[in-house]
Amino acid sequence: MELVGTIRHDGDGGVLDDLDSARGAHRWLQQQPGLLATAGATADLVVDEALREAVVDVRRAVRALFARVVSPAPPSPADAHRLLPVDEALTLLNAAAAREPVAPQLLWPAGEAPASGLLSAEDAPGVRLVAGLARDAVDFLSGPQREHLRACRAPRCVRYFVKSHGRQEWCTPSCGNRARVARHYERARAAGDGPVDRV
Repeated sequence: MELVGTIRHDGDGGVLDDLDSARGAHRWLQQQPGLLATAGATADLVVDEALREAVVDVRRAVRALFARVVSPAPPSPADAHRLLPVDEALTLLNAAAAREPVAPQLLWPAGEAPASGLLSAEDAPGVRLVAGLARDAVDFLSGPQREHLRACRAPRCVRYFVKSHGRQEWCTPSCGNRARVARHYERARAAGDGPVDRV
């Protein structure tokens, strides 16, 4: 969800892409310490254009597959006009996940419960990072949370979110407020009450 959320509303009716440059991608990755640790990458990971493009490709695939999940509801307006075909998105995501050969490992520290982990045969942290993002997406899309995935319907919002309760329609309370104000404005305008000031 963090990766998909790198495309967001800019507050002025447009869309911001946190991964629009190698510098932006580096900044976003620094804000994801768990992701860097899982990928075996250090905080000083070199984010060049090739790594940025690989991360963006995974994001494009995931957003296309998220659109498939929320169907027949409309996808996020940020990419409704430029979605990858589903089979292309699947191929791209699976290829990215396969870039890192891994083997399952049983981890069982003294005094703790056993847990599973992955042992990587890959040395390049950038490859591990991209493969880790793809594997996380595969886990999400094949898991139970997929059934609760929604595209936010608030005006100007472009986010996907996981519905946490039965009546949730928006990704955040501020999106809910914006949607209610827009509905009120439209009802007042349709009723012909004259000009209505937007809040």
